[in-house]
Amino acid sequence: MRIKTELPRPINVIEDQRVLMPDGCELSARIWLPKDADSNPVPMILEHLPYRKRDGTIARDEVSLPWMAGHGYACVRVDMRGTGDSHGLHEDEYTQQEWEDAISVMDWAREQPWCDGAFGMQGISWGGFNCLQVGALKPKGLKAIISICSTVDRYADDIHYKGGSLLNENLGWSAQMLAYSSRAPDPALAPNSWREMWQERLEAQPFSLETWLDHQTRDDFWKHGSICEDYSAIEVAVLSIGGWHDGYRNTINHLVSNISAPVKGIIGPWIHKYPHIAEPKPAIGFLQEAKRWWDHWLKDADTGVENDPDMRIYVMDSVKPKAWLPERPGRWIAETQWPSPNIANEVLHLTSAGLSHTAGDCNASVCSPADCGATGGEYFPFAYGPEFPIDQRGDDALSSCFDGPVLEHAIDLVGAANISLKLSADKPAAQVAVRLCDVFPDGTSAMIAHGMLNLQHRNSHEFPEAIVPDEVFDVQFDLDDCGYRVPAGHKLRVSVQTNYWPFLWPAPELATVTIHNGSIDLPKRPLAEGDEWEFEPAEGSQPWEIETHRTGRCTRTRECDLETGETVMRISNGDGHVTDLKHGLSTSSVTHEEWRINGDNPLSAKADIRWFTTMGRDDWQTSTEAKASMTADASAFHIKAELRTWEGDDLVFERSFQRSILRNGL
Repeated sequence: MRIKTELPRPINVIEDQRVLMPDGCELSARIWLPKDADSNPVPMILEHLPYRKRDGTIARDEVSLPWMAGHGYACVRVDMRGTGDSHGLHEDEYTQQEWEDAISVMDWAREQPWCDGAFGMQGISWGGFNCLQVGALKPKGLKAIISICSTVDRYADDIHYKGGSLLNENLGWSAQMLAYSSRAPDPALAPNSWREMWQERLEAQPFSLETWLDHQTRDDFWKHGSICEDYSAIEVAVLSIGGWHDGYRNTINHLVSNISAPVKGIIGPWIHKYPHIAEPKPAIGFLQEAKRWWDHWLKDADTGVENDPDMRIYVMDSVKPKAWLPERPGRWIAETQWPSPNIANEVLHLTSAGLSHTAGDCNASVCSPADCGATGGEYFPFAYGPEFPIDQRGDDALSSCFDGPVLEHAIDLVGAANISLKLSADKPAAQVAVRLCDVFPDGTSAMIAHGMLNLQHRNSHEFPEAIVPDEVFDVQFDLDDCGYRVPAGHKLRVSVQTNYWPFLWPAPELATVTIHNGSIDLPKRPLAEGDEWEFEPAEGSQPWEIETHRTGRCTRTRECDLETGETVMRISNGDGHVTDLKHGLSTSSVTHEEWRINGDNPLSAKADIRWFTTMGRDDWQTSTEAKASMTADASAFHIKAELRTWEGDDLVFERSFQRSILRNGL
């Protein structure tokens, strides 16, 4: 990354701006803006998050927001109410209160001398969601948004119920938020009230998994905040960005295909990160791209963004799979129009002879053991570590596989493959996961894309229906979007499995699913001859100034007890231990996860997660321990959590959560 030490406009940083909400709640904002903004007002760019600006998002904020402020913007980073250094209480994701607070921040900014009344809103993940949601409310002055790694469907394309199956990320994310949101405010910013704020926050802390399991079907709870319910509500200009190694890779296609307002999409090879700091490389000059976007929509400058291609997509080359890849070779393509007339569908049929252009019966049966899925990787890799799908042959051996012929010519796949299957099952509950793989001449199997469906949701995610054993029915669903080149000499493989642990929670019984016939519709694009688009190199401002006491580390292991048949996936993530050299706050966190199951018994599934965090300065030290676990029997999920916090050596808060929640079509 090129570091820019000189910017067109010198900037000021307001470390803690208190913003009063209409109900009297004070939010804490950090603001970067040009020094002369009072006499030469600028547009405001808002990022509204629960992730603690003081110690959570500070690394990316430091490298990004001063750069943008120095190019003529007020960048306002707000801690959501009940989080970080803001007052109030945090309840759940994407509440009406959250949206109203964001709009109230804009109303407040409109009265400040440095603001010209034009607003943009941006964010990644949570912030990428809520800028779309707030945009749909049409607040005064909001003209454009940049939404990164977000979703349009909170139920079926978020961390919750992919294809109607329960993603285990529900447990992981609720444990993380329990640990994250329960941290104390910084006493340096609230010396007289931080302890009272902290205690109030702790007593009201939710264990969100309870709420999410109370809504196992796509009811009004999930429709709230799902942009796909009414794309026409978005009238502001939208730049949607994502990465092929992120769980939210489908959003760019959905937004560009459905929004009638000005919209553009960029999708690279990245994990769940901003694209100027993301890997796998190549990173891009995101800040320059964002400036072009903001300059046009917020300052009426002629930057040409309205004439950019609808979609700019990185098509990755085939490489041997590894749990972490710092770089993915490939090329940028540009599609002027999206959906693209350049992409044609090619149908391959699942037959007893493999993948074929000619239809035929296959009558293959599959009953994957409950521990099938170990090669699948994380839902959204985040740690610059071993979280990618690995060689798929281990799971292929536990699946029903359909191979195509050796390719005589390379092919580019760009978009979403669609799978159609005629199935029957011998149990009232079952699920299928389908993987599209690239098979190397030596047999290595690399995942291109996957998709999944809870077969009780075959007709509706809102109204599940038990399977009638041995009754034949049809299903159809998309695999995740991809941009991938399969070389000549390789083969395509479609693998169908009935368990995907620890990606998905298993159905209550091992079910045998019979595939009577099926087909896959591939999105083929003419082979890109060379780069069709080029981005500027990544730039940023001075990195976060820290002293590192311990570097972060991510590990992932899998063990099998050969006597009992139990497998254990162990995952550890450490963010390290650092001290901010400007405000002196020291922070650390470490996570340990265990995912246990016996392949013969899906009801043996058990997950345990532990977060331990510290925060302090000089003689003031705090720490937090959050634990969460989940098991299930045939009728209910059983969840537990514990939260404990210390100030120094004194335990200042302790709380337990425990609940059983009936299974509903899962």
